[in-house]
Amino acid sequence: MTASECRVVAVIPARGGSKGVPGKNLRTVGGRSLISRAVMACSASRLVDLVYASTDDAAIAAAAQASGADVIWRPRDLAGDHASSESALLHALDHLATVGVQPEVLIFVQCTSPFINPGDLDAAVEMILTGHADTVFSGVATHEFLWREAPDVLGPKAAAVVGQNHDAASRPRRQDRRPDFRETGAFYAMRIDDFRRSGHRFFGTTAVVPVPELTSMEIDTPDDLVLANALATVLERAKPAALEVDAVVTDFDGVHTADTAYLDETGREAVRVSRSDGLGIARLRASGVPMLILSKECNPVVSARGRKVGVEVMQGVDDKAAALQEWLDEQGIPLRRTAYLGNDVNDLPAMQIVGWPVAVSDAHPRVRAAARLVLARAGGHGAVRELCDLVLDSHVK
Repeated sequence: MTASECRVVAVIPARGGSKGVPGKNLRTVGGRSLISRAVMACSASRLVDLVYASTDDAAIAAAAQASGADVIWRPRDLAGDHASSESALLHALDHLATVGVQPEVLIFVQCTSPFINPGDLDAAVEMILTGHADTVFSGVATHEFLWREAPDVLGPKAAAVVGQNHDAASRPRRQDRRPDFRETGAFYAMRIDDFRRSGHRFFGTTAVVPVPELTSMEIDTPDDLVLANALATVLERAKPAALEVDAVVTDFDGVHTADTAYLDETGREAVRVSRSDGLGIARLRASGVPMLILSKECNPVVSARGRKVGVEVMQGVDDKAAALQEWLDEQGIPLRRTAYLGNDVNDLPAMQIVGWPVAVSDAHPRVRAAARLVLARAGGHGAVRELCDLVLDSHVK
């Protein structure tokens, strides 16, 4: 994408001087640093065109770049404890303008929220692009009764409190109350021209993207890191209640194989595959669900495996997304009803256009971040069988 084509930019402020949790933005949750998780969430968004990290720290810059972001170096006077997020965002926008990047929408993403859903970022951006809001934030719905100490109460009643979002004399049932929303701090989207005029993230019509309580936590203390890591082991291994798709497309190397190859002295290549994958594919084909192996490489091994399991193979494909779209058009199957199983970054374009992007358990971190489902099994160790079984289970239901 050229600079002039950028419509939506994500900026992730990530300074190096964290006090509560030293080195916080490089601390890991689920095996990935917080800066990496933020970059990957933005990269997996359909509507975010470019991703930048604004930082004063070389290690954070390196981690952001390794995860796919570009870096904007923040001056020292905007990296202290008292510098506002708005000042860092405006500096980033000014820098982007000097290199010809002048988007319409800014999405401000914070590393401190490790479980950002790319679909929620898309929902926020879409509200701005369609004119339904000028600013959007992520929030958790709450029906709690909130109280605050009354500062003007003197004497023995100094601990008195007053209701903030309710009439203390009326206690309606939860289902009869409209929810309030608590900011999670994960992300904010805004129209850039109006943000520049106001200098603040809230202006005009403000809307909220509701996010689940379970994934709304922020990392502010070492204890939060412990909880987040425990939560990651549950959230990122969870299986969907239903995986209702009408076609399954997979990469080959690292998906049907363990992403390794055996070479003899003549240079002849052989790979190890899973017998259970073959049985799963046979059951899927018998159910009438079409399947395709889509590979960037040209290798007789891929053709041989395709013939063995009776699956169509397309090889030597540089533009996987275009090839996938063309094949689905021929099948009459929509993208939203398709699962794509990948393991490495060249699978991302195809994963980003289907309804069910799926990753093997040992996939590249960016692929795991882009996946709607991360399988329990690794490539070449039954991952294809696992996906086939999930699809078949959904069809039976």
